[in-house]
Amino acid sequence: MNKQCSVARAKATLSECLREVEQGTLVVITRHGKPIAVLAPAEDVEQLERLRKAGPEGGLVSLAGGWQGSEDLVRQLRRSTRSKTRDITPLDI
Repeated sequence: MNKQCSVARAKATLSECLREVEQGTLVVITRHGKPIAVLAPAEDVEQLERLRKAGPEGGLVSLAGGWQGSEDLVRQLRRSTRSKTRDITPLDI
């Protein structure tokens, strides 16, 4: 569950916001009603950084890893070859 609060409220109640994050709530900080930042658990940030590094072209092999026993999956994915891209027939509607 997410909670939204303004920058001013986040500054005034930072300790309370951090307690909520520790309990699993994401705190979305807004300025003039628009989201500008999120307070999230450090573990979530580590996973986000891995996803960003993988990028859209990284594929499944770049996401694999980071959990116990995933080394075999990573090795298998690295050995596998990509299939050629498929021709897509446009639909005439």
